[in-house]
Amino acid sequence: MSSFICQRQSLTFRARSYMAFAFAPQPPIEDWLADLDATLERSRGFFAGHPVVLDLSSARLSPPAAAQLVSELEARNIRVLGIEGVEAIAGEAKLPPLLRGGRGAQDIELPEPAAAAAPGPTLKKSEPASLMIDSPVRSGQSVVFIDGDVTILGSVGSGAEIIAGGSIHIYGTLRGLAMAGAAGNPRARIFCHRFEGELLAIGSHYKTADEIEDSLRRGPTQAWLDGNTLKISAMN
Repeated sequence: MSSFICQRQSLTFRARSYMAFAFAPQPPIEDWLADLDATLERSRGFFAGHPVVLDLSSARLSPPAAAQLVSELEARNIRVLGIEGVEAIAGEAKLPPLLRGGRGAQDIELPEPAAAAAPGPTLKKSEPASLMIDSPVRSGQSVVFIDGDVTILGSVGSGAEIIAGGSIHIYGTLRGLAMAGAAGNPRARIFCHRFEGELLAIGSHYKTADEIEDSLRRGPTQAWLDGNTLKISAMN
């Protein structure tokens, strides 16, 4: 009698992180939602398509009230990935899961609407808004600049984040996350001298490392929007 030995392959798990915005509602919730509506009015599409985490540590909402808040956000095209800041929310099946261990980044201030220019003397044209960093951005660090372009003269480490309202220029290796056009600029682009990144995004359109061709890695790369499609190509 012959015997057969079946060998099962071991399961492989990979840790992977993604960027999410954290909302921290403040009571009264009606006023907080009114402020959110005003923000969305002047920065349409900024949160569309991006996952959001609700930090309820200051709101102290009951499960039904928390579920109502999630519905209000979904009606504004804001997806709630999970909830943090509470020990447990029991008795409400419609709520997103509890999250723990999130890593904070810099606060993001959305730009105020531009005021109409009053008639008067001609003003000097202001310099384009831009931020230049002449040192490497290390793993775990976040650079957020919504007012314009970001230029990095060094490399961006794994797990680091670069978020710009305009374009991103990296004169080194990109190993982390780069998100351009965060304030709704569809003409923003991402340029890097050597691409080994985890995620590229322009506005609400993004691709993770698994979705980017291997042939584009370890070489100069650019990313841009063609309509609603995120394009990534090598720069020769």
